[in-house]
Amino acid sequence: MIRNVSTEIITDIIREMCIEANHSLSGDMEHALQEAASQETSSLGRKILHQLQENLQIAEKEQIPICQDTGMAVVFAEVGQEVHFEGGLLEDAIHEGVRQGYEEGFLRKSVVGDPILRKNTRDNTPAVIHYTITAGDKVRLTLAPKGFGSENMSRIFMLKPADGIEGVKNAILTAVKDAGPNACPPMVVGVGIGGTFEKCALLAKEALTRPVNKHSSVLYVKELEQEMLEKINCLGIGPGGLGGTVTALAVNINTYPTHIAGLPVAINICCHVNRHVVREI
Repeated sequence: MIRNVSTEIITDIIREMCIEANHSLSGDMEHALQEAASQETSSLGRKILHQLQENLQIAEKEQIPICQDTGMAVVFAEVGQEVHFEGGLLEDAIHEGVRQGYEEGFLRKSVVGDPILRKNTRDNTPAVIHYTITAGDKVRLTLAPKGFGSENMSRIFMLKPADGIEGVKNAILTAVKDAGPNACPPMVVGVGIGGTFEKCALLAKEALTRPVNKHSSVLYVKELEQEMLEKINCLGIGPGGLGGTVTALAVNINTYPTHIAGLPVAINICCHVNRHVVREI
């Protein structure tokens, strides 16, 4: 049976999500920062982590942004094939929700309408939207505002199949080393392995929206996540890039089938806030 969903509801929900994501840290990230503060062996690193926690508490209490870079809105829309939208286009509704959220939440508008001409759109639209058609009559929306301090540190490696898993490990470590303090560590490292040039990047972006306390259900991927987190935290970059034992809070890896001649790997790095909010309608 077809279920009708008003696009006005989509706009309202996206507006609320934009404000929430930028004002309040998600539960999994809050817990991860608390764990990091208890595990960090550097006194300076612990001090930075405590300052980050204090900043987050002030932001939530005062309802002000967690970070001055309130990001470009990235939306994952999983739409049940039995859903019919009424009242307008889904894409327009999402953009309008972002516009309202960034206006009402007093969030910085960081989007330019053309990558070369660089004129600010003045409302943080358009969002970057990824659609997936699923079974059923539900709509699941994930909003992940992405700041560009960490986004700019992300990488894609088109490896050869012969490079194997060791090549993948080296690519991840290379990306994190090159990022250094620029990604506002402690960071979350999203990794996409497989697919094509663009698919592995999308896999890495999606990986950042997975709770940091939840590993992959694929055994070898879970083991790789754990191994890479340990190796990254041995790099000594530390909180704020000032040294320490907590450089990353999590490594989340997604995989996908690929061509016999390729091994694409994308690393999408996010800072310590790793904003993400999920709603289901």
